[in-house]
Amino acid sequence: MRRLRPYLKYFKAVRGPISAAIFYAIIFGATSGIAVPSLIKYVFPAIFNASGSLALSTVILIASAIPIAFLLRGFSSYGNSYYTQLAGVRILEALRLDYFRKLQVLPLSFLQNKASGDLLSRGLADTAQLQFTLTLIANDGVKQPVQLLGALGFLIYQAFTQQGTFVVLLALASVPLTVFPVRYVGRKVLKRASQMQAQLGNITGQFSENLSAAREVRAFGLEERESSRFALACRGLITSQMKIAKYAQALTPAIEMVSSLGIALTLVFAYYRGVQLETFLAIITALYVCYEPIKKMGGLNNEMKRGLAALDRLEFVLNEPVTIADPAVPVSVGRLRGDLAFEGVTFAYKANEPVLHSISTKISAGTVCALVGPSGAGKSTFANLVPRFYEAITGRLTIDGIAVRAMRLADLRRNVALVSQDPVLFNDTIYNNLLLGRMDATRAEVEQAARDAYAHDFIVSLPKGYDTQVGERGVLLSGGQKQRVALARAFLRNAPILILDEATSALDSDSEAAIQAALKKLVVGKTVLIIAHRFSTIRDASLILVFDKGEIAASGSHEQLYGANPLYKSLYDRQRAGH
Repeated sequence: MRRLRPYLKYFKAVRGPISAAIFYAIIFGATSGIAVPSLIKYVFPAIFNASGSLALSTVILIASAIPIAFLLRGFSSYGNSYYTQLAGVRILEALRLDYFRKLQVLPLSFLQNKASGDLLSRGLADTAQLQFTLTLIANDGVKQPVQLLGALGFLIYQAFTQQGTFVVLLALASVPLTVFPVRYVGRKVLKRASQMQAQLGNITGQFSENLSAAREVRAFGLEERESSRFALACRGLITSQMKIAKYAQALTPAIEMVSSLGIALTLVFAYYRGVQLETFLAIITALYVCYEPIKKMGGLNNEMKRGLAALDRLEFVLNEPVTIADPAVPVSVGRLRGDLAFEGVTFAYKANEPVLHSISTKISAGTVCALVGPSGAGKSTFANLVPRFYEAITGRLTIDGIAVRAMRLADLRRNVALVSQDPVLFNDTIYNNLLLGRMDATRAEVEQAARDAYAHDFIVSLPKGYDTQVGERGVLLSGGQKQRVALARAFLRNAPILILDEATSALDSDSEAAIQAALKKLVVGKTVLIIAHRFSTIRDASLILVFDKGEIAASGSHEQLYGANPLYKSLYDRQRAGH
């Protein structure tokens, strides 16, 4: 329970439903623990021991206590279940939202080192399990103890008011024995639940990976292989689930066995003590009512173990430190000029494996700078440090003389536009995807940006024009169309710093020529970083940085580098020969 205490904050927003649920739980527990044994002790004998001397109206009046008791019990059970469910879905909403919000602020390095399917499983399956655990605590955590206390109170009352005190005490003595199977099963379930949640994350990961690679699966004939892999993962999940079931389902029979021994011994001693039948039946009923909440609380204990296993997986994300955040006292900035300065910057994705080594360079505002070099040389990492997608280990990066760490992330990133090699479009309309470049843009500004990116003509030719849905990740558009939409977003943003990760790679030759012409207009007065994979895209660059093994091996114009730097000459000649 102590582990769950920090998460009880989610109950504050649902105090009303939880209070109602607890109120109805108390009524249910009282009616179940006291009213049911009392019916057997007082109502039935009042009718059958009268030997026909009671008037029919009196019998009806006495008998009406039965439906009244069960109506109260049923109504309170319904009220408890309804308000617990209401609180539960609201808790689930808040929990998933907090998890999702945390994912939005964690560094890209954290997300890239984790399987997206596993993170998805933690946000869906594990939050659902924890929500179920918390609401179960609110439900049976109150209702069942009240029922148990009510039944025990009835037994204690009988012990002091009826003959046969010893037999009642004997019945009470068997109740604590049920704790042992509950504790044993709980330990087993906790271990198996952790395995099951991890296996569920593995299945979700395979599902997500398969759907994202649908073309490759069909192209390479991997249908049977993928089905076999998924079947193997499902088999592992079933094994984990059945191990939990093996222990959890054994709890009820174990408690019932202890209960039956208690009832049998109670029966023997009741016979020798001369306990009246109605008293004995009332005791047995109360004893049965005691064991029912114990069984359910045993199930609650098992669910708590599952909840703790889910909590461990959620806390892996929720407790992950946010290493890239706004400073305590940020420097207020508006529109920046775009003077970039790297001062001894070192960065590593993994400890002791630097990707960039003590990078020092300056890129003046308005410079079109191309980043070239072999794959893995550090070009993309260098560019991604500018909007603080990653954090330098040592050294610092400044824009206009202000350290990027001193700025609010929103202020910094408002000054940066990004067009990646594989642009991502959201499952929304083309217009709304364009509007992401600048949310306060007018319709005319959005359409002008599309014209600048040579996207307007193909958009208006679609059946719904700008209101056309692009599908998940823009799947309903061609590669060139997606790239032009992404470029239009950059035009609309009109940021002073522009990062182009081979932004024209998905375009045909005609469109590429048109975009290159448009980019000449776009880059005027802006600092542009072009991550160049094809050297045809850097002919207009005023500065070229040559990366090699995480260091800047050389810098200058094409003419300067071609004659002076063997690596650059080799890369350039190789690409020309390839064409």
